[in-house]
Amino acid sequence: MGTKYDFLRPSIFAIGAPMRIIPTILIAVAPFAVQNSLAGDQVTFNRQIAPIIYRNCSACHRPGEAAPFPFLSYADVAKKGTTIAKVTTSHFMPPWKAEPASFPYRDERRLTEAEIGLIQAWVKAGMPEGNAADKPEPPKFASGWRLGEPDLVVELPAAYHVPADGPDIYRNIAVQLGLTEDKWITAIDMRPTARAVVHHVLYFADPKGKAHLRPQQGAEPGFSGMRAGGASLPLGGWAVGGQPHFYPEGLALALPHGSDLVIQYHFHPSGKPETEKTLVGLYFAKKAPERSMTRIQMPPDYSLFSGLDIPAGEKDFVIRDSYTLPTAVDAVGMSAHAHYIAKQMKMTATLPGGDVKTLLLIKDWDFAWQDRYYFRELQPLPRGTRLDVEIHWDNSTGNPRNPSNPPIPVTWGEQTKDEMGSVSLMAVPHEEAELAVLRRDVDRRRNELAGSRMRADPALAQKVMRLLAE
Repeated sequence: MGTKYDFLRPSIFAIGAPMRIIPTILIAVAPFAVQNSLAGDQVTFNRQIAPIIYRNCSACHRPGEAAPFPFLSYADVAKKGTTIAKVTTSHFMPPWKAEPASFPYRDERRLTEAEIGLIQAWVKAGMPEGNAADKPEPPKFASGWRLGEPDLVVELPAAYHVPADGPDIYRNIAVQLGLTEDKWITAIDMRPTARAVVHHVLYFADPKGKAHLRPQQGAEPGFSGMRAGGASLPLGGWAVGGQPHFYPEGLALALPHGSDLVIQYHFHPSGKPETEKTLVGLYFAKKAPERSMTRIQMPPDYSLFSGLDIPAGEKDFVIRDSYTLPTAVDAVGMSAHAHYIAKQMKMTATLPGGDVKTLLLIKDWDFAWQDRYYFRELQPLPRGTRLDVEIHWDNSTGNPRNPSNPPIPVTWGEQTKDEMGSVSLMAVPHEEAELAVLRRDVDRRRNELAGSRMRADPALAQKVMRLLAE
């Protein structure tokens, strides 16, 4: 049931998204190659470097993906060898922003020091290709999809034309799916045709199947606004730098039969006209899940009600938030969202006995790499666990990612040069019967914060009213 303030859009990272398929042979080969090299063998591409590159880089560095050049052969990699050595040493690549936490993450792309050492040694040795007998096969990707062939591929009914400049655009485009039975989504992947202008995408299901009948607004397909409309069900989303992931085993999201899929775009004009006609791949579970995922976003609504007002030149603007779990949960994974001038994101869990666990720590936030971080195993957090979030922004000239020079005052807003920020815990109640208790308490807290801030700040109340009117 909706709450008084449920007009605000769900998190981009509400419940995660799809994991990369990693060929099993590469996982097995890489440690073996490292051990042999440490024993003094010559480092070659075929024996040691290819498994590292294929396992960590090729999913993005291949035709049709976001990376600007492929890494599928010796020639591809040797051509960029010096650059690879530099960006792996600095941990700029492969992109993995989360620091090691108290609980290990699955599918971690952070290279080990041994792997980085191998790359350094290979480049210093002149990048030898090595014995042809050691050459592994490059990874194969079915039909270009990183998770294999989807169960259902959804294509926009018409392309959307993004102008060269102007304000950011929020556009909802609905697609009739034609499902005759209920489905449960385990992963969603997308293939945009104009990556440069797609800031993020949110997915919704319209269980009434009528969103596609809504009249088109203007010359372009779809309708404007921040809300998908109707009794829509959030299905997660995609943001710049996000990688596809399957939900953990046994978890999925309901997609009722007869539903429309509503794709909500946030476009940021790039300086030249672009044409966007996304393909969305849906992956279905074989049966309904027995446990339900939920999200605890801190601060709620991306800090809309948390006093996010950053003066020009401020080097360390901080917002903190705390929440005590009313029920026991099993932590599934973590995500975070902010814009350009955010610097650090952190969530810790203080257990009832006093032990403090780090769930997520990003020391160098980068708007271009927004991912999800699933724990290798579900992690129990008892009732009474206190979650603490701390987010830092740097609005000074010393922040190389600051889009304004000289810096300008920055407040909460949806435009890319505005700011927002939150850290989200994806979790399942330890007991399914407690799901309603947890969701009611999260809504209560959110509504109390929103009501208090809006009563104290008429300008904020007016901003919220404008959001409602979109």
